[in-house]
Amino acid sequence: MILRKAKQAELSIIWEIIQYAIEQRRKDGSDQWQDGYPNEHSIQDDLNNGNAYVLTEDEVVLAYAAIIFDKEPAYEGIEGAWLSNTDYAVVHRVAASELAKGKSIATKLFQMIEGVCLERGVHSIKVDTNFDNIPMLKILEKLGYSYCGEVYFRGGARKAFEKVF
Repeated sequence: MILRKAKQAELSIIWEIIQYAIEQRRKDGSDQWQDGYPNEHSIQDDLNNGNAYVLTEDEVVLAYAAIIFDKEPAYEGIEGAWLSNTDYAVVHRVAASELAKGKSIATKLFQMIEGVCLERGVHSIKVDTNFDNIPMLKILEKLGYSYCGEVYFRGGARKAFEKVF
C-alpha cells in the first residue's frame, strides 16, 4: 500500500469515495456529513492546496484524507486542552472506498499518515470527529489517540483528539 498526494485526475474517484462515506454515515444514523459537506469544492480545495492524499493498493484508490500541516483555526478554541503546543498535522475528510470494506484501511491510513508526519519532522496529529461516528472513534482509540475536549465546526461540537509520537 502507498500513501501519496492525490492527482487532479483522481477528483472523480475521490468524490465517489466521499459519497460512499456520506451514505455510510447516513446508514449508521450519524449526522456527520449530512449537511452538504464535504463537497466537490472542498475536495478541489484540498487538491489545489496540496493537502489531498490517497491510499492506494495496486494503483487502486482505497482511501482519501486531507492532511494539513497548517494551524487549524477551530482548534485554537478547544474546550479542553491539547497534549502539545508543537507543530502538528490535521487530518480531515477521511473516507474509505467500498472496495476497502473489511480491510482495516482507515487504520492503515492513519498509521501511514504518521510516517508522512515524521518525514516532515512533525510529531503530533490532531483530529476531530462527530460524537456519533463510532467507527472513527474506535479507530482513534485503537491507535492511541487521546481525547482532548471539544472543538466547533459549522456550528456543531466535535470530539477532538491528539496523538503525540
